[in-house]
This record gives sequence, C-alpha cells and structure tokens, in this order.
Amino acid sequence: MNVPLANHKVVSEAEWLKEREKLLIKEKDFTRLQEELNASRRSLPWVKVTKPYVFEGAKGKQTLSDLFDGRSQLIMYHFMFGPNDQAGCTQCSLRADGFNGINVHLKHRDTTMIAVSRAPYAKLAAYQQRMGWSFPWVSSAGADFNFDYHVSFTPAETEEKKAFFNYAIQDPGHSEREGHSVFYKDESGSVFHTYSCYSRGNEIFNIHYHYLDLTPKGRDENGRGPFWVRRHDEYDR
Repeated sequence: MNVPLANHKVVSEAEWLKEREKLLIKEKDFTRLQEELNASRRSLPWVKVTKPYVFEGAKGKQTLSDLFDGRSQLIMYHFMFGPNDQAGCTQCSLRADGFNGINVHLKHRDTTMIAVSRAPYAKLAAYQQRMGWSFPWVSSAGADFNFDYHVSFTPAETEEKKAFFNYAIQDPGHSEREGHSVFYKDESGSVFHTYSCYSRGNEIFNIHYHYLDLTPKGRDENGRGPFWVRRHDEYDR
C-alpha cells in the first residue's frame, strides 16, 4: 500500500522518534517470525533425487550432482528463458542483477548457486555476456528437469490454463515460470530436493524491491504490477 505523498504528515523530531519506536516493535516481531519460518523451512523432509538429469553449460555436459561443484548445498534459480525466447525475462533479469556475484560468499558456506533455463546454452551464454553476469548458468534443454520442478509447462497446459504451479492447479500464466529449488548432497553422493518456492515466494530475493520499500514512494507501481522493470541496458531507450 502506497501512502499519499501530498500533504504528508510532518512532525517534530521527538514525535517522529515515538512513531519510529512503535514501528520498531513491529519490525522486531517480524524478524522473530521470519527466524521461525526459516527454521521450519530447514526442518522440511527431503526427497531423494533418482532421475539422471543432464545439463549443458560452460563446462559442457553435467549431471545434477556435478553442479554442486564440490559442495554439499546447491541453490538453483529457475530463470524464465524458453527455447524460443530471444532474451531472458525482465523480472528474472532484475533478480539476477541482485544475485550476480554472490557465489564468492556462498561457496564459503558450502553452497553453490546457479541459474537454469530451457533455452539452449548458446542463447544463455550470449544473453549472459550482454548482461555482464558471471554466475554459472546451465541449460536443461531436452531434459525433464524444468517440468519435474513445475516451472515449465506443456502447450496443452498453457492453452487450457491448467497446470500444477506454486503447489496448486491453476493458470501458470506462461509456459515458463520463475522459482528457486534447493538441493543437498550427502557424503555418499546421494542428492536430495529440500525446498522450492515460486511466484511471490521469490520476492524475498528481490533486493531491489526491499530497498525501494524503504523509500516514501515505495515500489511506485500504482497498480501497474512489475511493468516498470526493464533490463538494465534498456532503461535509457
């Protein structure tokens, strides 16, 4: 909800401090609830991955196990970039601007993060070069991976507007959707699916939005949704 800027209430520093302290109580409650949610997320049961998925990336053909890159935890971002698309989704590109470069930190916590899309790797590599990104990105073209993790949908599903997305049968809105999936590999080499989120479940990872939420105008979408977002090399056009 956006607060009107015209004739916004103006008070003394002392009055502002009182209001800020009231808000701080809510913020602390929210932080505690978030910590509880994070603990519940980590407590979810796991599913063993037995299907032999193969991906293509800068290192050639790789299995899901290979993508861990010697670590025990893997975060995969399902980037909306279909086989027939000429460029990646603008919203996914916004999010990628935020997570590009974080692997140098994550790897010191035994975690690898990559992006995965159904477009051929040549398209991904060309777009990645255009955007100036350095994170690993692999193609799942020809594999069931995106369909099994409910971010890609058949022509019949998109036409009928009926598919399993975000844990419900609904209109997915597009043949490709965004999401995060997390995997764990134990000492024996077994891989487990531990978590996935989709749609607004990804919003916590939109660092740009959270900074804008601090400002008086907020996201300033005024019912327009995310349509103000552009790829970072397209704003000046």
